[in-house]
Amino acid sequence: MHITSFVAVGDSFTEGMSDLGPDGRYRGWADRVAEVLAAREPGFRYANLAIRGKLLSQVIEEQVPRAIEMKPDLITFCAGGNDLLRPGADPDALAKEFAEAVRRLRATGAEVVLFTSVDVRDAGLLRMARAKMAIYCLHIRSIADIYGCRVVDQWSMASLRDWRAWSDDRLHLSSEGHRRVAARLCEILGVDCEDDWREGWPPREAVDPRVKRREDAQWAREHLLPWLGRRIRGRSSGDGLPPKRPDLTPFA
Repeated sequence: MHITSFVAVGDSFTEGMSDLGPDGRYRGWADRVAEVLAAREPGFRYANLAIRGKLLSQVIEEQVPRAIEMKPDLITFCAGGNDLLRPGADPDALAKEFAEAVRRLRATGAEVVLFTSVDVRDAGLLRMARAKMAIYCLHIRSIADIYGCRVVDQWSMASLRDWRAWSDDRLHLSSEGHRRVAARLCEILGVDCEDDWREGWPPREAVDPRVKRREDAQWAREHLLPWLGRRIRGRSSGDGLPPKRPDLTPFA
């Protein structure tokens, strides 16, 4: 596939949390893929419109029209995860919104890549939303079939179920997690990549239950309670933040 331009649309997953680059900014799987594509294509252009905390409707309203205007060769679209973590979330209703956005993106002639969620069966708090996530993932695969999109099936990526693929907040991927997602996307695009998303993890030492309890308590104080507080107040960690690459510009 010949890709000269790439626009990434979504929330914190696509923004790159929590994969910090050397400059202290979030890098993430999308930037990593852009780096690979830029090395192959002189003049390659890239935009990343994703902002952490955005709901599906916000992504569709704020980012999808901008991506359509840019007319890139490749668009990645991943959104809805923040909605599914909210009480009363309806994956069927979300899928209808998602499908209409995909239709509009595909109408541009761009290659559109969608993403399923990771299987959260071992993820504690997130496990409560697993059934809704599974339904939403099935919808995403159906939508991909209807509109001819490629899919990064994170649900099947067993390597992402290891906690080393996740950051300390247990909600966002670590640098290693993002590296593996980038490698999977490169594979799906037919682009050579040095990394292997199937690579196994080295054995890890057993964790003392007392240490685990202390870690859980620390996580609740530093991450869970602030997250719940924002939800109660109707706030988002991305409120007022601009996208990190708002324009389709050369990427080096």
